[in-house]
Amino acid sequence: MTTFPDLDYVHTNNQRQQSHPNQELNICADDYSLLTDLYQLTMAACYTGEGIEERRASFELTVRRLPEGFGYLIAMGLAQALEYLAKFRFSASQIAALQATGIFAHASDRFWSLLAEGQFTGDIWAVPEGTAVFANQPILRVEAPLWQAQLVETYLLNTINYQTLIATRAARLRDVAGEQATLLEFGTRRAFSPQASLWAARAALAGGLDSTSNVLAALQLGQQPSGTMAHALVMALSAIEGSEDQAFSAFHRYFPGAPLLIDTYDTIAAAQRLAEKVNSGEMKLTGVRLDSGDLVTLSKQVRSLLPNVPIFASGDLDEWEIARLKADGAEIDGYGLGTRLVTGSPVNGVYKLVEIDGIPVMKQSSGKVTYPGRKQIYRSFIGNKVKADRLGLIGESSLEEQPLLQLVMQDGQRVQPLETLAAIRQRTAASVASLPQETRHLRNPVGVQVEISTMLRVLTEETKKRTAKALKTQR
Repeated sequence: MTTFPDLDYVHTNNQRQQSHPNQELNICADDYSLLTDLYQLTMAACYTGEGIEERRASFELTVRRLPEGFGYLIAMGLAQALEYLAKFRFSASQIAALQATGIFAHASDRFWSLLAEGQFTGDIWAVPEGTAVFANQPILRVEAPLWQAQLVETYLLNTINYQTLIATRAARLRDVAGEQATLLEFGTRRAFSPQASLWAARAALAGGLDSTSNVLAALQLGQQPSGTMAHALVMALSAIEGSEDQAFSAFHRYFPGAPLLIDTYDTIAAAQRLAEKVNSGEMKLTGVRLDSGDLVTLSKQVRSLLPNVPIFASGDLDEWEIARLKADGAEIDGYGLGTRLVTGSPVNGVYKLVEIDGIPVMKQSSGKVTYPGRKQIYRSFIGNKVKADRLGLIGESSLEEQPLLQLVMQDGQRVQPLETLAAIRQRTAASVASLPQETRHLRNPVGVQVEISTMLRVLTEETKKRTAKALKTQR
């Protein structure tokens, strides 16, 4: 029976620890090893106590089912996953903090020496970032000593699940908006955390967007941040300096030609006045932004007044809304994407043991069955279009198929160079373009057929029989 620490003890111990709390709750690379669920550590302690911590284990990260309305996913987050694994360490102070909880009072000394001396020494197989994948296909596989493979689960799921969601949304937005549209990521204020805002910006750019308003993310990624202005500037300067036009002029004084937000008061009146300035040569204008109202009607009216000025739209837009705007004839050249890009139905990636000490294993819980053994995705094409996928075991014959999982880390060391965002974005575009049209539909998409190989089917049945026999013997 599973037991837990006495709750009164834990409460008292927590009160003691809270005398010097870290209210900022910020993280840095040195904190990554503790950014995990408690049960990863308790399981690692148990493995160590039982003397099996160094047994070779294989875990695969897969998505059981796609979010509703999605026909595919774009794998993303591998770069951050590898960075985490390369820096996986426990410091003396972290170990002391764990010991102070009292939770590990019965853990062996060997457990603490593992944490003190250990680092990630395993292999990682993964599909390249920007690759289209489907349900029940391994995005990533960890092959490592059991205690290491177990401890890294939480962080790997966190970065890959979230970035895969954002990259997929970005790819769908690009697919709907078209290659000529300008797509800007504006989601920092709606992302689930400051860390998430950085990952969202990266995944959005790699998934097909042109730029981000997140200054820190852009500069860290070697990109140019993009943005316009907010209603507050127009209202503040209009109130103090006398008019909306003076607000526009003041902004252009410091940022010549920058796009202007024109719907604070009367959108059409503002466009008419700007048209006069543009036509007289008094002002050069690189764009205007509409953030509210009937975007179809307003964009058409603004286009008639400013025929050569790009029109940007924002305001809770997503791929479905952009599709509607285009179908209704909206005159929009670019879109700012925020809330609905960086939030939404999560990608429910899971991380499951598939082999331990050379023994294939599988989960058989109702509705959560997994396939045993180390697997590979074999993709076949007709021309440059995806024909079908086959989920099989590693090493199966694949003369006319492309194996998707690649070795990216061996013995804890990277074996492939870090990819540029441009390369990942290009792969994303090619991956989406290779999918059947019905898989790219926004409504009722039809996924690519995924065949289960004969060898995998046989192994699955053998594993079920072996498990059933063991359970029967146990009784």
